[in-house]
This record gives sequence, C-alpha cells and structure tokens, in this order.
Amino acid sequence: MRGKVVLLALLALAVGLPALAAGDAQSAEAAANLVLKKYYMFVAMGGAIGLGLAALGGGIGQGHAVNGTALGTARNPSMSGKLLTVMMIGLAMIESLVIYMLVIVLIILYTNPFHI
Repeated sequence: MRGKVVLLALLALAVGLPALAAGDAQSAEAAANLVLKKYYMFVAMGGAIGLGLAALGGGIGQGHAVNGTALGTARNPSMSGKLLTVMMIGLAMIESLVIYMLVIVLIILYTNPFHI
C-alpha cells in the first residue's frame, strides 16, 4: 500500500513538473525575489531565537554568579571586596558572550549571499 502511494505521488509530480517549468523572465525574477524574502525571514527568525537564547543563558549565568557572591559575602563578610572583584570580572565575561551573539546575528542579517 505504501509503495502505491509513493508511486502515485511521484507520478503526479512528474505530470505537473512541466507546468511549473514554463514561464517567462518576469516570473523567474519574482521567484528569485520570493527566495530572497524567505531567506531574510528565516535569518530574522533564527537571529531573534538565537539572541533570545543567548540572553536567557547569560541572565541565568549572571544570576548564579550574583547568588554565589551574595552567599559568600554572607558567610564571610571580610572577603566581600575580593568576591565583588571576581564577580564583576565574571559578569563581564558572561555579558561578552551575549554581545558576541549579537554581532554574529547582525553579520548574518546584513550579509547578502545572493549578491553577485
């Protein structure tokens, strides 16, 4: 049964393919514009999702860093200066990862692979 369905689908594709091939230059240009629009749509969606995940991970990491520093300061208040310094360096490193993701998204968004 499954083989018959696949055979019928391939037959329908073979019969309908010449209708898709016939066209003029204007329809080819419209098809190329459609491909370009779809490309930018997927790049924008992927960039938004990627940047959102990077920001989510960065926020979780920064929360853990601040939590650890607060607990360390509560246990040993005399170490608060050193803990604060280490925490600030760690927060800067975590935030730089999110900024790197933003740079990657902008590069992908503004690079046109269809430019000749």
